Amino acid sequence: MKTVNSFTGILVALTVIACWFVSLYFLLNWNFEWSNPLVYLMVFVQMHLYTGLFITAHDAMHGTISPNKSINNLLGYISVFLYAGFFYNRLYTKHHKHHSQVHTSEDPDFAPHGFWKWYFSFMMNYVTIIQLVIMAIAFNVLKIWVDERNLLLFWVLPSLISTFQLFYFGTYLPHKGEHENEYHSSTLQKNHFVAFFTCYFFGYHLEHHQKPSMPWWQLYKTKS
Repeated sequence: MKTVNSFTGILVALTVIACWFVSLYFLLNWNFEWSNPLVYLMVFVQMHLYTGLFITAHDAMHGTISPNKSINNLLGYISVFLYAGFFYNRLYTKHHKHHSQVHTSEDPDFAPHGFWKWYFSFMMNYVTIIQLVIMAIAFNVLKIWVDERNLLLFWVLPSLISTFQLFYFGTYLPHKGEHENEYHSSTLQKNHFVAFFTCYFFGYHLEHHQKPSMPWWQLYKTKS
């Protein structure tokens, strides 16, 4: 069973990365019309795939993609760098600090503020100058071959709005307020369809803290 699970984790990770890449490739080459409603739908599809990249990297941080550490971490590095030029090691350290120091002043994901102050505090904890430089260079290099409107609409915008998706469903909702459990977390009401499309089952956040070794694609099984 362990062999099957390790293969499945790699397959799921590669599928998410491949879906993101194939979708982005066609969108960046799409000679679209602003009047086409499919354009706006595809922004949200690409947003969801961006979120999938980050969730894949998150799985790697918990070692749930593969028991082979090199493969596991490589897929984590690739996913989070494609997401927005992040460095896996830095995110790894901060994320595990979140789990060990949840809901304290040492928790990099927690801020006792309203939504917007918390969101900007959250972003400032993770975004770095070198990351912004990498993304700026990538944008200007891609602009040599890709129409700027395609880059802005299908590469930049989905990545930005996916940060709201990840923050709102994966941090703000589950950790705001006080909770009567050791993980200081709440959980989304059971609805697997909603849970997947909102944040790859990470609305089941208490369950994630209880079983951090459970990959996202199995997390729904923990929901009673």
